Amino acid sequence: MGGLSESTGAAWEHLRRLPVWLAPALLTLAVTLTGLGSAQLWRDELATWSAATRSPADLARLAGTIDAATGPYYLLMHGWTEVFGDSTIALRAPAALAMTVAAGMLAVLGARLVDRRSGLFAGLLFAVLPGTSRYGQEARPYALATMLAVLATLLLVTALRRPSWARWAGYAAAVAALGLIHLIALTLLAAHALVVLLAWWRGPAEAGVATRDLPTAERDRRVWRWVVAVVPVALLAGPLLLKARTQQSRQLNWVNLARLDDLTALPGGVAQSSVVGGLLVGVAALGAARLGRRALLPVSAVLLPVLLLFAAGTVVPLWVPRYLVFVVPFACLLAGAALAAVAAPAALVVVVLAGLLGLPDQAALRRTHEWPRSAPVDYAGAARVIGDGQRPGDAVVYSPRHSWLFLDLGIEYHLGDPPRDVLVTEDEVRRGDLWAAECPRPAQCLAGTSRVWLVVTGRHAEPLAAVPGAKGDALRAQFTVTQVWPRPGLTVALLTSRPDR
Repeated sequence: MGGLSESTGAAWEHLRRLPVWLAPALLTLAVTLTGLGSAQLWRDELATWSAATRSPADLARLAGTIDAATGPYYLLMHGWTEVFGDSTIALRAPAALAMTVAAGMLAVLGARLVDRRSGLFAGLLFAVLPGTSRYGQEARPYALATMLAVLATLLLVTALRRPSWARWAGYAAAVAALGLIHLIALTLLAAHALVVLLAWWRGPAEAGVATRDLPTAERDRRVWRWVVAVVPVALLAGPLLLKARTQQSRQLNWVNLARLDDLTALPGGVAQSSVVGGLLVGVAALGAARLGRRALLPVSAVLLPVLLLFAAGTVVPLWVPRYLVFVVPFACLLAGAALAAVAAPAALVVVVLAGLLGLPDQAALRRTHEWPRSAPVDYAGAARVIGDGQRPGDAVVYSPRHSWLFLDLGIEYHLGDPPRDVLVTEDEVRRGDLWAAECPRPAQCLAGTSRVWLVVTGRHAEPLAAVPGAKGDALRAQFTVTQVWPRPGLTVALLTSRPDR
């Protein structure tokens, strides 16, 4: 045992000599890159692919129709795909890199607010959370928002400690970028405002962001500099917010009003594991108790965004747990402070335990990003069926068309050159939408077609019976089912024209 203790101590001493950000960043990079392309793009990522592969003019039209809040992210991804392509790994790589940077900056933030050990353990714990992998392997803006939230908070602490216009300008740029990438992440400004006001009123030491106070005159200038620093985000994100509000009924029509039990489910939602989320909350609570006034910034950075979104979500449908992923690093910072109070081997045991408890969820999220994970949607399998049997002149029909599953986008992404979408009268790009417009008289549009590939959601022994309305009537009148291929989450059927037609 003595030899084990000595070797552990030597390893810890070696770790202490490294930059505090290095181990968390490398661990996060390794975890997020592992199986980065294993799970298929899920519905939200298909929307990202559809948007990112459009021209800037088409993106502007899309933002004016349905998805203004995500428009800046789509524009960023458009530039990325122009350089790196649109493979699954290429689309997800920015999120993996963003989570890596977030882990490293979290360690630096913890070191500045508390001490080096707190920052290191915070970053390591953040790296092993299933939620870090889940959103670090998703072509959506949540990982970028997490990175920018940590960056903005780190720059705020730096500006409060050593005020200068250059530091406040850096903070202003980070906050503006945060608002453009993820509007809801601007609720973090409530925590920043609280800390700035307390630092102005009582001094940085009382606000928990410095060890000594500045002269009163300098403190007075600091609060006004913060007000000036948030002006750019108001100018940039304000119009975006107003436009997004007009699109809420289309964009969030699947969201229910928030209820009290949603709060209890939040830790598991953002950590992507109920057990790991519960562990994180428990250890973070211990860290908050240990820090005292130094806990003000991380505690408020967790609680205020959650409470503000929950309050808004009880009135309008806004409560979606993944929208709050950006608060997770601050919970990890509190947990890191608790772990720093015990011996390094014991702290590392807790980090390893969190990693082990999350292994089932880590494995599951690399199989599918759909929720629940027991209900994957096999777009690639359906595309292979069509690609293997496709003939010149074939057509394809999707049911339902206007679905958040994006059946057409999934098949197009995996197939590349799908059959003619026979019912489309105006595609999604021309419409400035995420869905194409279909022929109002399906029977006429189907005339002259001898073979149709039908793709429907769910598993159906008789897929033609699952198609409602005039589209279903036209298909049943003109075609008969030749073969059916059930795939997870959907069904593919080959229809051939009736011999009597």
